[in-house]
Amino acid sequence: MTAQIFAYYFPNWHTDPRSSEWFGKGWTEWDLLRTASPRFPGHRQPRIPALGEFDEADPAAMDTQIDLAVSHGVDGFLFDYYWYEDGPFLQRALDEGFLPAPRCKEVKFALMWANHALVDIFPSRNVDGSGQLLVSGDVGRSAFEEMARHVTDKYFAEDNYLKMGDRPFLSIYDLDTLVTGLGGVEATKDALQWFGSHARTRGHAGIHLDGVVRGQNELPGSTSLGDPRNLLSSLDFDSASSYVWIHHASADEVGFPAADWDHVRDLAFESYERIAGSIGVPFYPNVTVGWDSTPRTDFAIPFELGSYPWIPAADPDPTQFQEAVEEALRFLDRHPTDHPLITINAWNEWTEGSSLLPDTHHGLGYLEALREARHRHSRAEARP
Repeated sequence: MTAQIFAYYFPNWHTDPRSSEWFGKGWTEWDLLRTASPRFPGHRQPRIPALGEFDEADPAAMDTQIDLAVSHGVDGFLFDYYWYEDGPFLQRALDEGFLPAPRCKEVKFALMWANHALVDIFPSRNVDGSGQLLVSGDVGRSAFEEMARHVTDKYFAEDNYLKMGDRPFLSIYDLDTLVTGLGGVEATKDALQWFGSHARTRGHAGIHLDGVVRGQNELPGSTSLGDPRNLLSSLDFDSASSYVWIHHASADEVGFPAADWDHVRDLAFESYERIAGSIGVPFYPNVTVGWDSTPRTDFAIPFELGSYPWIPAADPDPTQFQEAVEEALRFLDRHPTDHPLITINAWNEWTEGSSLLPDTHHGLGYLEALREARHRHSRAEARP
């Protein structure tokens, strides 16, 4: 079965009331990207989007992105979705940009609930990655049910929402935070079972629950209750996935300040093989375009190895990305499943140096590499 390829969509390129309160009226991550500069010799900053700065909550701007996705082999967007104890955050890209876009139905979409704590790293002023806690990722049962009702009625009902069989796909970023917020493993299992029952009352066959697994806690506010693979089993998740390669390669083993990206790739796929052989449910591999979170660091402070975002940067070329996509396709050949899926980090994570969208240096190179990787794999499959 042909794998679907979904790119993570990071929706922080439009104004939001919370962002304005925290960082100043009208702030978006364009502000960080615009002021980025080199942190070490040979460092390619700033990264300049070929499309320029745009408001992703504008359906016309979203149509432009949809056209690029459709024409280069991206099947859908996996939106980073934020819902805290007091409600949603950064939802306008999806609600006001994507869903009303005239070409919306030409691609699929799904949600990855980014339920991690949000720490002020915009920019980070501490090499240890610490900063002011802006909002906790813990969500209790009442807020969880409010979120569940909202996404079921507003998103799962769309005919281009990603389904695994007849079940809407929902990925959850931080399993530990999920369990902490809901009050333990048994309470979380009960909440998820309620969510599935609620979805069935709306005409779905339940929910396909996907859990993000990682080997490193790089993001500030991430927690750890032990091996996430045990949680997948205890909570009856249907699949597991990876969000980004740096979750599978420690910062101190890949080179600093510039990471060896091929080595990072090898470490990630070695981790994928271990995970796929031990979790008992399908595992969906990730391909990461590149990495450079230095736009989220304070440029008045020397760039040193520390915690995210003070970690190695990488600037791979499109050929390296194409090779990684082909490896992910071969991984799924080795680990077949009824609903094969590859995630790409990311469509537009400019301030983490990982973007399929064209820039002024590589142009359409990464998108063209993705399309070529799919073509090469299809041709290989067709050979007798």
